[in-house]
Amino acid sequence: MSRILIIAEHLNGQLNQSTAKCVSCASGISGAEIDIVVLAADPAPIAAQAATIAGVTRVRTIANAANEQALAAVYAPQVLAIAGDYTHVFGPSTTFGKDLMPRIAAKLGVSQLSDIMEVVDAQTYKRPIYAGNAIITVKAPAGQTVLATVRTASYPAAAMNAGPAPIEAASVDAALPTHTRFVGLQQGGGDRPDLQTARIVVSGGRALGSAEQFKLIYDFADKLKAGVGASRAAVDSGYAPNDMQVGQTGKIIAPELYVAVGISGAIQHLTGIKDAGTIVAINKDSEAPIFEVADIGLVGDLFKVLPEMMAAL
Repeated sequence: MSRILIIAEHLNGQLNQSTAKCVSCASGISGAEIDIVVLAADPAPIAAQAATIAGVTRVRTIANAANEQALAAVYAPQVLAIAGDYTHVFGPSTTFGKDLMPRIAAKLGVSQLSDIMEVVDAQTYKRPIYAGNAIITVKAPAGQTVLATVRTASYPAAAMNAGPAPIEAASVDAALPTHTRFVGLQQGGGDRPDLQTARIVVSGGRALGSAEQFKLIYDFADKLKAGVGASRAAVDSGYAPNDMQVGQTGKIIAPELYVAVGISGAIQHLTGIKDAGTIVAINKDSEAPIFEVADIGLVGDLFKVLPEMMAAL
């Protein structure tokens, strides 16, 4: 029987939705027992949230003052201390997971499966390649721990209304490194919804023309209570910070509504939004590739269209 450990992602005492999406993925493995491990200085409130996720067998906690911030170098040895109890170790394919999971894979001496988007069986999975233009089936060797990151854009979050699973403190004896220390956390989105979990995302492209004019995207997003993203061209031009970049080399997202403003629609960008529920494109070039994937397209000058839409909102 498969025993799966999911590493919880959280911030400021709140469980990230990526954890429930990892549970949805793990639930695709027939007969699996699913545990979640919460590492924090005070894991109790986060563990209480994790315990309500449907399909979870048990929540394990690792309390340590060193876990106040999610440092991969500090988390990894503690996860390794309990990983031997499991056949699978899953983490989200987010900034958090991409930092942490390769360290665990290296220490376990196994190859990591990245961005799994479909479960075939306990050892076999599907993942995108070639900027999402093809799907490859990969199989982990039998007899070794399956360590993988889950493409959270491919899964809905498991329901969080189940009867609470038992919560147990894990006993961990691991030497923690001292070469990494927390300096600070900067979040480009400010008080806006997190880009990877927002229901609505508004992204701007190079057509905005400057960082000053990109403020129009922030204003429009605030009207919709949306997260803010940007194309690689806009980031490279300095209009937006790189943590807002959406696409193959940025964040892969799946909001219910995605509004692309002044974005032509390069394949690298489309890879990051292909799982969005509804895509709305605003561009003055009627031949822009973004219109080929958009559910709703509006051909027009964004500097006229957006103020009119905001006035209507």
